[in-house]
Amino acid sequence: MTLPILYEDGEALVIDKPAGLPVDPPRKGGPSLGHHLDALRFGFQREPVAVHRLDTDTSGCLLLARNPKALARFNRAFEDRAVAKTYLAVLAGHPAGTQGTIELALAKISSAEKGWRMIAAKKGKPAVSHWELVERLGPYSLIRFRPETGRTHQLRVHALKGLGAPLLGDPIYGAGPAAGARRTMLHAESLAVTRAGKTPITAQAPLPADFRALGVSDG
Repeated sequence: MTLPILYEDGEALVIDKPAGLPVDPPRKGGPSLGHHLDALRFGFQREPVAVHRLDTDTSGCLLLARNPKALARFNRAFEDRAVAKTYLAVLAGHPAGTQGTIELALAKISSAEKGWRMIAAKKGKPAVSHWELVERLGPYSLIRFRPETGRTHQLRVHALKGLGAPLLGDPIYGAGPAAGARRTMLHAESLAVTRAGKTPITAQAPLPADFRALGVSDG
């Protein structure tokens, strides 16, 4: 598998992570991003390191740091909310309205029957997502999210609890795989990182084939 490069300089790589490729090694074994890091050195001494995480099902922009100093700077940028990200999501339903902001704190729970998941909880960690309706796709909706925070499963829970419908294909917060959606339909569309005294890192991932198959159009 060749991972497309969306941005490259001496500090950073942004790759277009395919759906189905875990960032971290799965407990059950199998391929992960780590299997590709040597090929992503491109002559550099060190393998690049993922700065953030995308769910296994999520496709799109993933930032990698090429050295420890860059990793520390990028981590601070995420902590300081100096990273702008957009995601495209197919909602299994229609929201009330065309845009808004979801503020629902999130907490992790687990049970022997269902394993772990995130829930909306007043005592959880703050989570904020801005959203807009891009287009209707028959019974579904294409939503663009602009998250301010980066909590685990944030957009998946905010879709369900904030917009009233889960993401299409979501096996944890929705009904699971559906016709035309063999994965959770979430795509990390763009990423931008400002850097003092340097050109900002900017990247945009092309629309995946499964989004196109559902009728999503470019632009």
